[in-house]
Amino acid sequence: MGKAGLALMVLGTAACSGDSTEASTSSSVGGGPSTSPAVDPTTTSTAAGSSTSGAAVTGYEWQRVNLDFVSAYILYRGGEATIVDTGIGGSEGAIEAALGEIDLGWGDVSGLVVTHLHPDHQGSVPAVIAATSESLPWFTGAADLAGIDAQTEGQAVGDGDTVGAGLQIIETPGHTPGHIAVLDPAAGILVAGDALNGANGGVAGPNADFSDDMGLANASVSKLAGFDYEVALFGHGEPVTSGASGLVAELAESIG
Repeated sequence: MGKAGLALMVLGTAACSGDSTEASTSSSVGGGPSTSPAVDPTTTSTAAGSSTSGAAVTGYEWQRVNLDFVSAYILYRGGEATIVDTGIGGSEGAIEAALGEIDLGWGDVSGLVVTHLHPDHQGSVPAVIAATSESLPWFTGAADLAGIDAQTEGQAVGDGDTVGAGLQIIETPGHTPGHIAVLDPAAGILVAGDALNGANGGVAGPNADFSDDMGLANASVSKLAGFDYEVALFGHGEPVTSGASGLVAELAESIG
């Protein structure tokens, strides 16, 4: 379902493991206003094939496709889309259908971001690339790059990099060593992957049962609390569509 001024496609609703559902075991918080400082949208470095302009850009819209226990997103603007995560293997049909719901198709996809290497987030990467173009640029964190079976060469990205038209990469290790999140500062949208989870209309931390290093994971929660966004989209759990960064700041304080 599209949101005015925003656009991401999401697939599913749980935490990240492989094919199994994950319920978050960390602290969670409910509503509250956003109080985090604004992020500077100026680009300091860029990934190949990405935007090189430091000027402000029009924000994305977002679209979600729910695959029961995991979610993937499509961020779109101006007839062009960036897919964030792909769900488990066999999810490409649902992604194609969601593109159609916003009057886009595979030919309108200009890039793919994989937040981390768990199978429920990278499972349909080869199929998505095959459906779009073998030259489709795709991006992930450096420490997770070798663990993603894309069958084409990907590009490692991290703090300071942008993809698409001003989508900012934030390194959020802990759930996996190379986990990344995606922020659209112009539209105020965070795609958190499994660095955060949705919980009963609020925000929870990453699932300890499926995270490599909870110390790093909790530090990544605190890092995400330092940015400003209204909307948070999760690999697992319902999106938060207002006051999201304020909730993340409360969560960061609660976990120390």
